Amino acid sequence: MQNSTLKWIYLVVLSIIWGSSFILIKKGLVGLTPIQLGALRILFTAFFLLLIGWKSLRTIKKAEWKWIIISGVLGTGLPVFLFAYAETEIDSAIAAILNSSVPLLTLLLGLTLFGATFLKRQLLGVLVGLSGATALILIGASINPSQNYWYALLVISAGVMYAFNVNIIKKYMQDISAIAIATGNFIFLIPPALVLLVYSDFFNQELLRSQEVQLSLGYIVILALFGTAMAKVMFNKLVQISNPVFASSVTYLMPIISVMWGVLDDEKFTIWQFFASLVIIVGVYLVNKKTKTT
Repeated sequence: MQNSTLKWIYLVVLSIIWGSSFILIKKGLVGLTPIQLGALRILFTAFFLLLIGWKSLRTIKKAEWKWIIISGVLGTGLPVFLFAYAETEIDSAIAAILNSSVPLLTLLLGLTLFGATFLKRQLLGVLVGLSGATALILIGASINPSQNYWYALLVISAGVMYAFNVNIIKKYMQDISAIAIATGNFIFLIPPALVLLVYSDFFNQELLRSQEVQLSLGYIVILALFGTAMAKVMFNKLVQISNPVFASSVTYLMPIISVMWGVLDDEKFTIWQFFASLVIIVGVYLVNKKTKTT
């Protein structure tokens, strides 16, 4: 199948998978702390990837391991904890919508640090998208006074890390297979994840017998297998066959899936939040729309 077709298939599938990840995080937090959720997500994912990708590690050159480690920390290691903490205070749908600022952040970092070219319309898209994200945070804080919307900054911080990661993959890891990148990422995340899990008192026998914890573990296994392991490999491949801004546009469609899940789970979503979300999507559209290069 040609890359021009394959990249769109990857984009849609990833949107569905990652769009569903936010509600799985929310459900996982019912019985687990953010530290436990993040650590378990890393460990389960590492297990799945090692089963299928162990041999691919041989293809990674010694000089490339530096970028593999950096990519692992920025693309997964820190964001999984930031999102878990964010969703202790803000709705899953809002977290997903804020995450749609990733293409805008990818463009900004690409321009300033990675020597990417830019378009006039893309610059306008960045400004429009960031204004929509700001409005969404302010509106959410007003209609959900019991929620601490400062936690939305954790989502934005994770978005910055994703933006760094996607530019790093495109510039420095173009010749490494997608499965090797993903597996290599998680090799170095296993030790800190284990330490954090032990520190969190997860292995307390009374805690493990809790029905809430067991149910949450089920959600995290699903999240790790599909939302992290499989999606990570697909995303790495998408970056390689397209470009950083197109690949990060997966966040363009994710909010649609996330809002559907959020509404089904009785989360509040007003018409004003809908309009603010549209502003973000318009910004992402402008970033991806081709026009004359400046």
